Amino acid sequence: MSATGLPSPPIEPMLAKIAEVLPDGPGFLFEPKWDGFRALVFRGAEQTYLQSRDLRPLNRYFPELEKALHEELPKGCVLDGEIVVATPGGLDFDALQMRLHPAASRVARLAKETPASFVAFDLLAAGGKSTMELPQSERRARLERLLGKARPPLHLTPVTRDRAQAEEWLEKFEGAGLDGVIAKLESASYQPGKRAMLKIKHVRSADCVVAGFRWYKDRDDAIGSLLLGLYDEHGVLQHVGVTSSFTMGMRQELLEALAPLRKDALEDHPWREWAGAGVGDAQRMPGAQSRWSGGKDLSWEPLRPQRVCEVKYDHLQGNRFRHAAVFLRWRDDKPAQECRFDQLEVTTPFELAKVFRAREAAQH
Repeated sequence: MSATGLPSPPIEPMLAKIAEVLPDGPGFLFEPKWDGFRALVFRGAEQTYLQSRDLRPLNRYFPELEKALHEELPKGCVLDGEIVVATPGGLDFDALQMRLHPAASRVARLAKETPASFVAFDLLAAGGKSTMELPQSERRARLERLLGKARPPLHLTPVTRDRAQAEEWLEKFEGAGLDGVIAKLESASYQPGKRAMLKIKHVRSADCVVAGFRWYKDRDDAIGSLLLGLYDEHGVLQHVGVTSSFTMGMRQELLEALAPLRKDALEDHPWREWAGAGVGDAQRMPGAQSRWSGGKDLSWEPLRPQRVCEVKYDHLQGNRFRHAAVFLRWRDDKPAQECRFDQLEVTTPFELAKVFRAREAAQH
């Protein structure tokens, strides 16, 4: 907190815990869950500072957003929200990731080609004074007054108290690239670093081929994650993600159970050419480093692609799982060749502009 009472960076953003369904009963505000980079915006007297979820500065990656927010926002306010790249086809998370580039010239070019937007959903300060102790309902009311005439690239997220409306958002907004609904207690204060909200995401399952694994940290007696594949329309096994939600006991059991599939696995493996994947090959290859991997060892061990497991996933990014899938069970009754992309649920496209306009609709 600064001497003037304005909260100063870094501030840990308030977090959410996963819930299976939307909560019943009164006292909740529901908002769409945006799929972007979480960010806090500090509008000071002389400059505007963008802070990431992990407390790092984001200004250098989004110069166009820094300039627009500095011009649009009044001095002495702090907003919580999401940086997104909005396109006619919906949110583009791949384009957003590309914005985190070390070269200033590349950042400048991408700022013009794929400009970012900021969707605000909470107010931590206004008029140079903290609002974090106020209840969520009051913070929302003040945020609406503050951003009542906001212009792109600044947006105010829709909100509703109507659970049925939130259910509709959960179903339809995925088609615009959003990935669920957030539920907030109207009476709750802003709690930095605490999981004081609920996130309800789409939950689906898929049967996937287990085609490789990564070691658990620096151990050679336990599996860290399983590499998952699905066959495309040409019969080619494509890497679609990983599953890594195992106890330590299961990590060791997996290594023993999968040991027979390691023998001569690379000889005819469909991902054989990926064994030495490099930084530039990271898009599809399971072992490739990228500038988002944080230097982690992503080398992998091939398995003959014969075993099938069922996993739970929440969101697709292109034709890959956006987050790590959750292991449910082995499907030894299912042939690997039957694990195809056509089993995945197809999301009906939804116009992103209608998501932004939902704010006005929810107020009437």
